[in-house]
Amino acid sequence: MHVLQLSDPHLLAGPTDTYRGRRPMQWLAQGLRESLALVPQPPDLLLLSGDLCQDESLGGYVNLRRLLEPLAIPLALLPGNHDHPMLLRVALGRTAVIAPALLQLNGARLLLLDSHKAGATAGWLGTAQLRWVAERLGQLREDPARLPLLVAVHHPPVPIGDPVMDAIALLDGQALLRQLRQVPELVAVVFGHIHQHWAGSVPGRPEVPLLGCPSTLCGFGPVQPCPLGRPGDPGGRWLVAMPEGGFEESLLRWLPP
Repeated sequence: MHVLQLSDPHLLAGPTDTYRGRRPMQWLAQGLRESLALVPQPPDLLLLSGDLCQDESLGGYVNLRRLLEPLAIPLALLPGNHDHPMLLRVALGRTAVIAPALLQLNGARLLLLDSHKAGATAGWLGTAQLRWVAERLGQLREDPARLPLLVAVHHPPVPIGDPVMDAIALLDGQALLRQLRQVPELVAVVFGHIHQHWAGSVPGRPEVPLLGCPSTLCGFGPVQPCPLGRPGDPGGRWLVAMPEGGFEESLLRWLPP
């Protein structure tokens, strides 16, 4: 399974409206063109990991749909704190798979989680979704296929070392990781929200990467040095979960529009 992850575009209702002095629609369009040119093959899936629409407007999601539909690439979307899940489904429910969901694609599985909590900047899965995760993981344990599992959520489930970001991370991240670390097939957990490259590992599973994705619009931090030496440029991540259980990833950067 080859996944192109982009994150935090912060679109607005007006296609030419600006946020932080930039036109989010223009920056995302540039990011799509550049990232697809950088990866070694067409992705099986395009994952947008949250904060899709800064003003949480229907118009913003319609703009996103108009931008994504011509690509003819399967889409997976995560709600972030700057999102309106109901309007997201109205605009893109027939175009994309929207979290929470469990997908199987080309010999691997992708678990999509919804960490949006209305009125809050921090993330929260909640009891019902954590129960749903436990049920899905229980089903996977009974499946003899034992396919590799990639997990995606908007908010980081662990502190990244930035006090501001750590205060608005996934509040029940430890409850999620307690479940995930018990899954032998887990190959990686990826997230957005932090607008920067970040790499760690799942607590208790040092072999499983925990990866933060840059934004297509603007960078924060960084807490860690950018491996490409380009912390201020827009970016994304290329994720490969192999049927035999291997996992590879690479950080992507491109020039602003």
